[in-house]
Amino acid sequence: MDKKRIVVLFGGQSSEHLVSCMSAANVIGQIDTSRYELLLIGITEEGHWLRADSLEDVRTGAWKESTTEAIISPDATSHSVVLTEQGTSRNVPVDVVFPVLHGPYGEDGTVQGLLELAKIPYVGCGVLSSAVSMDKLYTKLIVDTLDIRQARYVPVMVWKFQKDPDIIIRQIEEKFSYPVFVKPSNAGSSRGITKAGNRQELLAGLEEAARHDRKILVEETITGHEVECAVLGGGQKPVASSGVGEILAAAEFYDYEAKYFNEQSRTVIGPELPGDSAERVRKAAERIFNAVDGYGLARVDFFVTDGGEVVFNEINTLPGFTSISMYPMLWEAAGISKKELIDRLITLAFER
Repeated sequence: MDKKRIVVLFGGQSSEHLVSCMSAANVIGQIDTSRYELLLIGITEEGHWLRADSLEDVRTGAWKESTTEAIISPDATSHSVVLTEQGTSRNVPVDVVFPVLHGPYGEDGTVQGLLELAKIPYVGCGVLSSAVSMDKLYTKLIVDTLDIRQARYVPVMVWKFQKDPDIIIRQIEEKFSYPVFVKPSNAGSSRGITKAGNRQELLAGLEEAARHDRKILVEETITGHEVECAVLGGGQKPVASSGVGEILAAAEFYDYEAKYFNEQSRTVIGPELPGDSAERVRKAAERIFNAVDGYGLARVDFFVTDGGEVVFNEINTLPGFTSISMYPMLWEAAGISKKELIDRLITLAFER
């Protein structure tokens, strides 16, 4: 049987570049090389597309010294990657792409749009679901229609904040008491998110969020268990949700440093939660995934209060695959190994 060629696309121009490289190394190591020939393409933080020669190069970052440019052609008749080295170019046919990209310029529908133009099958959600799920404000507008509880919020346009910050701060203070969370609408891995306990911290948080996006969300603080649920399937396949995992952050909240670089942060699979809240989390995760037209995979995050109330937080259409990431851990606990999970995701890409 001839092997199919799979492109693993990683890195990217977002603030989650490093996390993407960590995730890609784990995905690459689990792809069945008896069935697939690998073509590894890294995107630098400046946006330069380069071929990586090996998994080790992905792990060490040596791929950034590559002299071979590797660009996915948008030409729908070629289904190929254009490799260029020393001024000489050649087209290499590809069968499927696994975009292990987190955050803007990768998880937000941009790369998905390129792959739709190229008519190359790809892993994960499509253009619409990627775009609306990446944008926290638009996700909230959709979830508002589902009668699923979520944190109350105030949307802030950066241009309005910069024009008159005092008016914006007064509007927030009229709706919420401190503390509040301040989030860029388009950012992942908790980049740019702060918790504000007073007006001075709110101003600083809005300024920090404005460095990441032109839209900001200010949310009420929800106190409770921070839990996550993994979703798999779509299209002809019924959507399945995993059990629930709980985040035990080593910081005041689960920020970027606590997520990836603080070894005291822990995850608990199958935590004790009030009543039937774990089952209600699973059902809500599936409903939200379907509402945003999800396909392939997503991780849906919630809070569960001590009283058992389930509160939606956000959805991630390309969740992390690092060694400590919840998505693959939840499926492993359900009896699906990382290798089988990767294989299912690739199969779903072909089926679409």
